[in-house]
Amino acid sequence: MAAKSPVLHCTSCSWEFGSSFSSGLPIKGLNFQLKSRRIKAGHDVCLVVSATGKNSERSNVSGVVNGSRFYLNFTGFPFPLGPFLNRQTIRTEAVKDTIWLFEQEQALGFSSVSTNIRMTVIKLKSGELWVHAPIAPTKECIQLVKELGYPVKYIVLPTFAYEHKIFVGPFSRKFPKAQVWVAPRQWSWPLNLPLEFFGIFRAKALKDADMSTPWADDIEQKVLSSPEVGIGPYVEVAFYHKKSRTLLVTDAVIFVPSTPPESISKESLLASAKNGLAVKLLSKGKEVPEEPVVDNKINRQKGWERMVLQILFLGPSNLLEPNASFAQMSQKLIVSPIVKTLVFSKVPEKVRDWIDSIVRDWKFKRIIPAHFAAPINTSSSDLLAAFGFLDDLLGERVTRPSLSLLFTSLLGKAASYFPPDDMRTLSSLDQFLVSVGAVKKTVSGRKR
Repeated sequence: MAAKSPVLHCTSCSWEFGSSFSSGLPIKGLNFQLKSRRIKAGHDVCLVVSATGKNSERSNVSGVVNGSRFYLNFTGFPFPLGPFLNRQTIRTEAVKDTIWLFEQEQALGFSSVSTNIRMTVIKLKSGELWVHAPIAPTKECIQLVKELGYPVKYIVLPTFAYEHKIFVGPFSRKFPKAQVWVAPRQWSWPLNLPLEFFGIFRAKALKDADMSTPWADDIEQKVLSSPEVGIGPYVEVAFYHKKSRTLLVTDAVIFVPSTPPESISKESLLASAKNGLAVKLLSKGKEVPEEPVVDNKINRQKGWERMVLQILFLGPSNLLEPNASFAQMSQKLIVSPIVKTLVFSKVPEKVRDWIDSIVRDWKFKRIIPAHFAAPINTSSSDLLAAFGFLDDLLGERVTRPSLSLLFTSLLGKAASYFPPDDMRTLSSLDQFLVSVGAVKKTVSGRKR
């Protein structure tokens, strides 16, 4: 999960400027509308699950670099979300003529930390498109959607999180005939602002197990809506596309790929590979060499590994030599340490009910999250293993056949194991937030 960044943001106003740049540009307080607006296959394998990349595609629009990737955004709290000016969009086909993935880079403020953010588009039986978690609607992105040749009918915001909410308004204005649906209990911080302030109008609320939605024949949904764990509740809606047996989540689970996603620029990777202040502070006392960073595969990989550890742990133990910790966190289905520590551990009963309901009712064979690798070829046992830490928090085990229980228990311990040295900063932050009352120790009714 990338760091969440609630913000005071308004996209309800739009101005027109003559420009060769593109698309809706959310900038603090206003939304500006500017007039002009490889085939690569990979197969990442681990003992339990595999993440498979399909054919990636770019738009054929001329001048794709000069303008069609332009998107101006400096909003975010406490740090703005980048890139601030340009966002490349990569489209892949996850399920033939049915599910497409659209990815862009997402950076944290002025740091050298980036990850990918993903929009998923599903073609319904009606021939209309259902859009999950919109990304920045650059000219390139919108053309890649339109190239599919089907009308956008539904636009869905599956979470409360700012990093996904920020794009819904601008994206929906590119498809004004589409219906907008949002997760319930939307909130923002430091001020709790209505959706209209974010440029989202006439939105309908998603409901748990609602079979009256216009897409119910194709897609089912389950809502995780927790009590307030601090400044607000955690809300995420999971979806199940029945025909392809695909589970869609936002931040519930991730699968860190061994190599960086194509959407993350080489400039970002090389910036992360530099031995800057963060590396000097998190080097386990070792001398940090001052040396130039040349563009090669080794340095791009080092940059990726450093990014991942900072995203997962905030302050990992050793950024100078990240490979050992990275190896323990990649190539397996996991709950992000931040989400596990600051959210799911606070509401274990709610999360357990949600996951058990997903496993009981949906026979999925792949998962598509909003970050890191996708699609992830997996099963219900892998999802249960990723949430194995809930058993320890609740002091109970789900009744299963003995061999299945043993297998899931062992996998759960492996999936839930995070290097203690890397967890130290995150654990200290959790203790501090609990001590000052910013985050509750538990709201489940049971003590940890």
